[in-house]
Amino acid sequence: MQLERLDNGRSARRWLWPFLILVFLLVAGAMWWRWRMVPSPAICSEAPPAAVSGIPPTPAPVPPLAPTSSPPEVATPPAPAPETAPAEPALATTADKVSEGLQKLNELIEAGKWVEARNYGWAMLDALSDEAARAEVEAKLGAMNVEWVCTPRPMPEKAEVVVKAGDSVARYAQEYQTTVELIQLSNRLTRPDIIKMGDRLRVLVGRFVVVVDTSRKDLLLTLNGKFFKRYRVGTGKYDTTPKGEFVISDRIKEPVWWRPDGKTIPYGDPENILGTHWLALKATGQTPDVRGYGIHGTWDEASIGKDESAGCVRLKNTDVEELFLLLPIGTPVTIR
Repeated sequence: MQLERLDNGRSARRWLWPFLILVFLLVAGAMWWRWRMVPSPAICSEAPPAAVSGIPPTPAPVPPLAPTSSPPEVATPPAPAPETAPAEPALATTADKVSEGLQKLNELIEAGKWVEARNYGWAMLDALSDEAARAEVEAKLGAMNVEWVCTPRPMPEKAEVVVKAGDSVARYAQEYQTTVELIQLSNRLTRPDIIKMGDRLRVLVGRFVVVVDTSRKDLLLTLNGKFFKRYRVGTGKYDTTPKGEFVISDRIKEPVWWRPDGKTIPYGDPENILGTHWLALKATGQTPDVRGYGIHGTWDEASIGKDESAGCVRLKNTDVEELFLLLPIGTPVTIR
C-alpha cells in the first residue's frame, strides 16, 4: 500500500511540470497577442489626434532652418485691380512718339526712300488722332508727293512710254487721263509739242479725286484712293457752296470774270476775283444741275478759311496752280 502511494505521487509530479510549462506558455502567448492587437495612434489612425480625443494636438517641433547667405525670396501678392480705368498716358509721351515718327519720316525723305517714306507716313495718319500731329505729317507727305509727280523720278503710279511715230504729248495726256502741263514738267520737256520717236517718257497713270469739306474749310486730294495733299479753302457766304457730286469740266488759265450784272472783268484787273486759274465744275449723278461754280484762286488770301465767296471754292493762287497742273478734265469732285 505504501509502495502504491509512492508510485502515484511520483506519477503526479511527473505530469505537473509539463502542465505548469503549458500554462505558462498559454499565459505568455495570450499576453503577447493582446499587446499586438492594441492599436497604435501613430500608425493606425488617419485622423489627427484632436479629431479622436477633442484635445488640440501639440504641434511637432520644427527643425531649425539651415543658415543661408541671403534671406529667402518671398512672393509678393498681386496688387488689387483698380476700381477705375488707368489714366491716359501723359501728353509728353504721345508728343515724344509723334516727334520720333516725324524724325524718321524726315530721314526717309532725305535719304530718297520715298516709297518707304510714303508708306510710313500713311501708317502714321492711320494711327494718329491728334489733328495738329496729323497736319504735320500731311504737310510733309504733301510736299514730297507734289515734288515726286513733278520730276522724272520713278513712281509706282507712273508708266514708262516709248514715243512712236505720230505720238504727241496731248495724245498721251488724253490716253492716260493726265494733263499736258504735268507731262511737260515731269519729263523736263522744253517744247511739249515736239517729241522724237524713241524718246522715253514717264507719265502719271494714277487717278486723282477731290473732296471739299465746307465745314473744315479744306480740300483733300487723293491719288488712287490714298492721301496726296490737303489744301485750305474758302467757301460761299451763307452756305451757298453747292453740295454733291461734280467733275471738272473746263480748265482755264488767267480767267475772265463775269460779274453778276453781266460786266466782264478781264484777268489782271484788281476787281477780278478769280485769281490765276479756274477749274469749272459740272454736276453729275443725282446732284442738281448748277452752273457758274468752280474752283479758283484769289488775290485776297485773308479770305481763305472763311465763308466769303459767292459760292465757289477758292484757294491761294499758288495752290490752285498746283491743282491746275495735276487735275485733268473729268476729275471727280465731291463737295460736302
